[in-house]
Amino acid sequence: MSHYSTPLASVDTASGLLDRKRIIAGADFNRWLAPPAALAIHLCIGMAYGFSVFWLPLSREIGGSKPLACPAGSNILNALFTTSCDWLVADLSWVFTLFIFFLGVAAALWGGWLERAGPRKAGVAAAVCWSGGLLLGALGIVTHQLWILWLGTGVLGGIGLGLGYISPVSTLIKWFPDRRGMATGMAIMGFGGGAMIGAPLAQILMEHFRTPGSGGVWQTFVVLAAVYFVFMMGGAFGYRVPPPGWQPAGWTPPEPNVKAMITHGQVHLRDAHKTTAFWCVWLVLCMNVSAGIGVLSMASPMLQEIFGGSLIGQPGTGFTALTDAQRASVAVIAAGFAGLLSLANIGGRFFWASVSDHIGRKMTYFIFFLLGIAMYAAAPWAAHAGSMLLFAGFFCVILSMYGGGFATVPAYLADLFGTQFVGAIHGRLLTAWSTAGIIGPVLVSYMREAAISAGVPRSSVYDVTLYLLAGLLVIGLIANLLVRPVPHKWFMSPEEVRAAQGHHDGPHVIPSSRARALTVSSVLAWAAVGIPIAWGVWITLTKVAVLFR
Repeated sequence: MSHYSTPLASVDTASGLLDRKRIIAGADFNRWLAPPAALAIHLCIGMAYGFSVFWLPLSREIGGSKPLACPAGSNILNALFTTSCDWLVADLSWVFTLFIFFLGVAAALWGGWLERAGPRKAGVAAAVCWSGGLLLGALGIVTHQLWILWLGTGVLGGIGLGLGYISPVSTLIKWFPDRRGMATGMAIMGFGGGAMIGAPLAQILMEHFRTPGSGGVWQTFVVLAAVYFVFMMGGAFGYRVPPPGWQPAGWTPPEPNVKAMITHGQVHLRDAHKTTAFWCVWLVLCMNVSAGIGVLSMASPMLQEIFGGSLIGQPGTGFTALTDAQRASVAVIAAGFAGLLSLANIGGRFFWASVSDHIGRKMTYFIFFLLGIAMYAAAPWAAHAGSMLLFAGFFCVILSMYGGGFATVPAYLADLFGTQFVGAIHGRLLTAWSTAGIIGPVLVSYMREAAISAGVPRSSVYDVTLYLLAGLLVIGLIANLLVRPVPHKWFMSPEEVRAAQGHHDGPHVIPSSRARALTVSSVLAWAAVGIPIAWGVWITLTKVAVLFR
């Protein structure tokens, strides 16, 4: 009789519902149920990318139709505690900075705990922090206390982001050793798609709750907190982990090769950061994300300022010469451009991560950097040639590789360091994202301001910036070329691996007929995440259609 024929319900009842022992899969578990559980969490926390929809309504909470400005000379300390004037968008946007910073901090600090506690406990913690942060943010809006919004939504929500982001990584890689890139690509695609669903949903909710005295934002926060909590708890309780040594039916691990980029050893969390390979991959991710997030942060104004009147059939009319009505029309088209980039970002996460299963992670990043350098360098030429189609095409490819970099890096780490601590190692690597979240937007925004101050025409203010972003990718290319297999001295002994796992069983194969069966539960699980994704894609496509009218 198989070791795993014992049903889940017979596990020691003394173990809590969140105990890792309670989620070891039985023989009848379909591994294709693991990705929708991960997607349920990532689609929720991915709303972090869509929080800009709240900034303008929140900047008019007191003044109503027109912001009520604070007295001249007011500083950030006044903004944190004032109840008599409106917040600036610049003050509110710090919530996003806190998101990204604490995502990296939480992933680095608690990645090791996650490996011990298991993805279910981490998923529940993420749900509590993310939804709890939204509720605290609602309190901050009602009381008009910016510090509560920062602390609740930004800090506590950011911790939820970090825990939720890394919770499925190790689990999916262990369920799909034959398709590591595809598995992590499916989950991390959800993070990119979260804003595609959450942002239009938030707009609908704010419109529903809007009154003459309120923009409907705090009520929207409360509703989203409830919806996200339900979905994230569903995802957390849907997680199962394979028993140690499990491998898919019919799959044979590749033969060990000293020079291969896929290791058969396991590197402990305490040693991973001591290797050159870790810091090379850290720099690879940091440079790829810095370049991509810099474009995302300025996508809408960039298109408007570069093409100006050309977007509405008025070639030769610069952005500054447009009337208010014309600028409103241009802004709608720029929103379509941002939506197009969002689709490219999402699609790239699944596409490039899946491609990496066939050509290798190092080669995939090599393509990212070579193509990226060429396209960033060529983008100013496309802009001055007046080819919006070519310009948009360049940035769609660039943003697909930005998303693909996020989705490919967990598999890259598993190839280099093994799967035992890959979730925790990935958590520490995400400090590169925190760093990039500052470098990219700051570089783009300050270079833009410097160019405008120097009198550069609006159609050319991004030229030098795009060349600098290409330079960041050159650094990433060099770092990727320096990645080498981890020396054998860093590998754990078989005894250390068994101790880290807590127990050891030989490889057990879930029969392929069960592993591939299309069950009612798998259909329902995929429908639960697939329907919101389809709705988000439809909404985004309606915005993108404006570009082609």
